[in-house]
Amino acid sequence: MSELSWLSRTTLLIGDEKLNQLQKSHVLVVGLGGVGSFAAEFLARAGVGTLTIVDGDVVDPTNRNRQLPALSTTHGQYKVDLMEKRLLEINPAIKLFPIKAFLSPEMASALVEQNFDYIIDAIDSITPKLNLLIAAYRKKTRLISSGGAGGKMDPTQIIITDISKTYLCPFSRVVRKRLKRHKIYSGIKTVFSPELPPKSSLIMTDGTNYKRSAYGTISYMPAAFGGACASAVINGLIGK
Repeated sequence: MSELSWLSRTTLLIGDEKLNQLQKSHVLVVGLGGVGSFAAEFLARAGVGTLTIVDGDVVDPTNRNRQLPALSTTHGQYKVDLMEKRLLEINPAIKLFPIKAFLSPEMASALVEQNFDYIIDAIDSITPKLNLLIAAYRKKTRLISSGGAGGKMDPTQIIITDISKTYLCPFSRVVRKRLKRHKIYSGIKTVFSPELPPKSSLIMTDGTNYKRSAYGTISYMPAAFGGACASAVINGLIGK
């Protein structure tokens, strides 16, 4: 049996040539929370050959309702370490470059210089997110950015579009406003939902890691956002 037989169903759908393209691709995933953890796994299961995964956070009990590496047995463990182990168990041949750190402006610029085939921005804090978006935009690296999955319950409302065409998404609105300060008005592909979050689901946080507030989140919505991000990357890599 071929070592790639586990990808036979993928091959049946997209063909050998496009699968080979995925296997030759290197994708950067920044943020391994609800959106990024599922996106990274979907890429690995699709046969993407090389992943760089970035996150400096550990699993918190509140992550268990929505994040792939969050289990009752993994509290306090680094998400990067858990995802590295999981992805290698899915595909032992995958090339992984785990980075256990929160994204700084300097790191964003240095990372983007590595010439990734695609970038997934799954960061849920404004300042690090902007650092990555600006660096990727200036380098002209293909990127898909996730809007806020919090406060949403209807996956059928998820849309993939340019950042300039997002609407009724508080998180995307803040990102748009901040990007305009850098003369960036469009050119960033974004996953978002116009579903309005209920005000009652908003809580204020202590501001750790640039995050001042958060919405309540249901289990499947971050995964759905992660799936949308992964679909944009995979379809982009195979030229569909």
